[in-house]
Amino acid sequence: MLRARWPTPTSRRSELFEALRSEAAVSAARLPRGAPFAKLAALMDTTTEGYDFGSNWRSFIDHHLTDERRQEALSSLPAFLRQNSLEGKTFVDVGCGSGLFSWAAYKLGAKQIVSFDVNPNSVACCKQLRFDEGEPANWEVLEASVLDDEAMRTLGEFDVVYSWGVLHHTGEMWHAIENAASLIGPGGLMWIAIYNRADAVGLHSDGRVGSSRFWEREKAFYNRLPKVGQLAMDYTAAMGMVTAYLLSGRNPIREIQQHKQNRGMSWLVDIRDWLGGWPYEYASVDEIFNFVHGRFGYALENVISTNSLRNNEFLFRRPAT
Repeated sequence: MLRARWPTPTSRRSELFEALRSEAAVSAARLPRGAPFAKLAALMDTTTEGYDFGSNWRSFIDHHLTDERRQEALSSLPAFLRQNSLEGKTFVDVGCGSGLFSWAAYKLGAKQIVSFDVNPNSVACCKQLRFDEGEPANWEVLEASVLDDEAMRTLGEFDVVYSWGVLHHTGEMWHAIENAASLIGPGGLMWIAIYNRADAVGLHSDGRVGSSRFWEREKAFYNRLPKVGQLAMDYTAAMGMVTAYLLSGRNPIREIQQHKQNRGMSWLVDIRDWLGGWPYEYASVDEIFNFVHGRFGYALENVISTNSLRNNEFLFRRPAT
């Protein structure tokens, strides 16, 4: 029988639990205390209108956004864009979420930043980061939807269009990609990240299992659960990830602590985002390339692809003329 073994001495177990605790402190506080089981039905929210990404980002801003995570964001943005700075560039953050990458664009010298999100909590998070910088006049934060054609037309065109892990959560992914692409000015760039289409039902390299279709159903189910049910799924998934790390010979403490190297993100915040991220759509690398190149004629300048359930990342450039 296969047994999971700790890759570190027993004394290191407390470090694992401490790492989990530090990631989970605020989420645990959301768990109803002593709520009678008979009242559980009263907590049910059967809507599937969409996951509250903004509340998750509020948790990230309030409890997980460290100087080290800010530095990771500052490093990752110019690395994929293949530009050392954004001096003299205009930048739009489509679905700004926490606002971290709008902040990074500001720190990298962008002459104009427009950040917008459909979720009021996300807008508030981004406004907080702008406030912390003295509310610079060249950084504007708006509440808007990428699906609003008229609103997108009023924004104009930008040198850099950034939308990481957003467009597949709109419920109209292809419409959202089209509107985001329309914001690129001549010679400008668009960096988008879209969930990969995974048809396999087995274990993926990132520790997740199942097909994209399976997770589509899971996310719809998750958003019908009461908060207590969602929290139960959050921590079940977290412990499942820890088990997967152990079975594959990886140190779970190191995996949790190093997750911030993934664009400055938080391990548990990302788990909640994955479980609850509804609406949820996905596409293969070919499907995204054929749509953007075929519809607009934009060239693909950089790509990071996966065969798992993660995001494929694309950097498209609009011709200068």
